[in-house]
Amino acid sequence: MTDKILILDFGSQYTQLIARRIRELNVYCEIHPYNKIPEIDNSIKGVILSGSPFSVRDEQAPIPDLSNIKGIQPLLGVCYGAQHLAHNYGGEVLPSNKREYGRANLAYINKENELLKGVSDNTQVWMSHGDTIARIPNNYEVIASTHDIEYGAYKIKNEITYGIQFHPEVYHSTEGKQMIKNFVVDICGCKQDWTPDSFVETTIADLKEKLGNDKVVLGLSGGVDSTVAGVLLNKAIGNNLTCIFVDNGLLRKSEFESVLESYKGMGLNVIGVDAKAQFLKKLAGITDPETKRKIIGGEFIEVFDAEAHKIQDVKWLAQGTIYPDVIESVSVKGPSATIKSHHNVGGLPEKMKLKIVEPLNLLFKDEVRRVGKSLGIKDDLLGRHPFPGPGLGIRILSDITAEKVRILQEADAIFINGLKEDGLYDDVWQAGVMLLPVQSVGVMGDERTYENVVALRAVQSTDGMTADWVHLPYEFLAKVSNKIINNVRGINRVVYDISSKPPATIEWE
Repeated sequence: MTDKILILDFGSQYTQLIARRIRELNVYCEIHPYNKIPEIDNSIKGVILSGSPFSVRDEQAPIPDLSNIKGIQPLLGVCYGAQHLAHNYGGEVLPSNKREYGRANLAYINKENELLKGVSDNTQVWMSHGDTIARIPNNYEVIASTHDIEYGAYKIKNEITYGIQFHPEVYHSTEGKQMIKNFVVDICGCKQDWTPDSFVETTIADLKEKLGNDKVVLGLSGGVDSTVAGVLLNKAIGNNLTCIFVDNGLLRKSEFESVLESYKGMGLNVIGVDAKAQFLKKLAGITDPETKRKIIGGEFIEVFDAEAHKIQDVKWLAQGTIYPDVIESVSVKGPSATIKSHHNVGGLPEKMKLKIVEPLNLLFKDEVRRVGKSLGIKDDLLGRHPFPGPGLGIRILSDITAEKVRILQEADAIFINGLKEDGLYDDVWQAGVMLLPVQSVGVMGDERTYENVVALRAVQSTDGMTADWVHLPYEFLAKVSNKIINNVRGINRVVYDISSKPPATIEWE
């Protein structure tokens, strides 16, 4: 049984970061809503209470049932979690009359306390709360303070229970990872054995047992998640897995052929489906982004379903769902507001009446890549930038035609290949070209032109939730712009997008 840390989520924007820091220690953890606590079994070695946008003084403040946890399991309250453990057990939390947001330093540290072992004097931590602990119960002792906040951290006497009013999981808490390690490894006693190799071994064994001799179908996209899912399943069930790779006519230049070749070289049983004409016909004349996404998603379901029905006795549909998708679907706040529809195979289970298998649904994106490396998947596949499911369809900011796809594919190929040739590709999280519904006047030779404008987009991010534009060298941008204008018929102007997310999104549609 794998050692496990349970994280109870009160809706903090940082909750997933706590999990990522613990996973970086090769310790397994799970996030559950505070009001849906799973059964506490022997695998759970400790519990962490997350931060929250709520105040503990609110009438609607989330209150967890800790009757099987507090005083029994090692327990760490972070920010809201710490305030809850103070306010609801005999202490008091009040609105703060000092600034308690941003960087602070621990002026006092009890070096004898196991939670703060190895933490430096005056270490920087990150505060993010409008309330503060004004009084702690009699059986609580202060173990750290900042210059302004007496109750920076505390321990409950005769319990393995701690509270900290700062966020150790964020980058700005410079020794936060040490504190998390002290809690998870030293205090909770978790073994650091949840590695990519152990995940692969356990998952393959579980898939063999779960799937037996059943047939499974998987939609490949050329992306990291579906590729790793395909290789894992292939190792478990071999030719009982059939992968379907659909060319919707909106892939990058030559991508269908090159990715198909890569998959076959990996020993996967892959069917390639050329459905370009079908997708372009359905998209003709459509300009609304949300309508485009729905048509592309719906058409994918039709094509995939038709191909899957050609295979006899399929019982399972495999999906490359990863852990953030799972967390989002059961989060305290519920699924977030729809900014834009995501293209996935959401409509397939109902249509095909298949059981679902999701071999990656415990992993974060960076962990998927590490598992892929453990499986021997080549770096050029694992290191690929994310690419939207609707592909170039949402990078053409107008109606979609075969000619517009050609123009965008050519420009995109020059940009992406340029990033690779100049050693910049791995410094960028995602990049692409947008074909704008704008024409501008230009001059080529002695001729006046009136042609299309494209925007280059390159961002840095860790998970796509936030992103900043990459400061690509001017010399590189000049070279790429010149090459696109000189080589792609139909473009006479290139611009660079310097918007961050938020307020912009990574894609333009």
